[in-house]
Amino acid sequence: MVMSATSPVATGTRVSLALTVLLAMSVCGVASAHADDGPSVPPGTEATASAPVELDPNDPDLKLPDGATLAEPKVLDIKTVVEDQSGDERREDTNSDVKFALQAEVLFGKDSAKLGAEAKARISAIAQEIKAQNATKIRVFGFTDDLGSSAHGDVLSRQRANAVQSVLGQELSDANVTYEVRGYGEQYPIADNSTEAGRKKNRRVEITFPRTEG
Repeated sequence: MVMSATSPVATGTRVSLALTVLLAMSVCGVASAHADDGPSVPPGTEATASAPVELDPNDPDLKLPDGATLAEPKVLDIKTVVEDQSGDERREDTNSDVKFALQAEVLFGKDSAKLGAEAKARISAIAQEIKAQNATKIRVFGFTDDLGSSAHGDVLSRQRANAVQSVLGQELSDANVTYEVRGYGEQYPIADNSTEAGRKKNRRVEITFPRTEG
């Protein structure tokens, strides 16, 4: 008798054969494909099979030509930042400059350029540091957040910078000291203007002057 292609015997034979193939794949270590959530290590940091390139210490390209000298050593510019706990005042020191950033709230009332007594005391302390550094070129820059019109921010930031410079001028009382005073408004934010905490940092006046060499 000839079996049809749909006979139970033929179907059973195919199922048995499929199970045998799957079992053989498992034994031989063939795994099914799957999607990973992500690489186990950052791209570009995977281990490579090749050894690192060896350098020849006698390679003439690694030596200075006769008569050549190394360039003068250069001191890298290192910045240190100190901020008080409240965040009202921040000091940045580099090899060449000192910068004080004062938040507007500790200097002025809302939408005002009038300095209070506490604000003048803070500026007076900065003036003493300027004297200690024997600095004669001082930059006073005002900044605002991005609320309100850009034109209003430009004017307010300049008025506030002028007010701070006026106190510095009284404290230093030195004809040799020159000032650069600017109002940048909402330009050059140092924090995110989408949050009040960020806008508070952006409303500031910065006082910058050179450090004493040595």
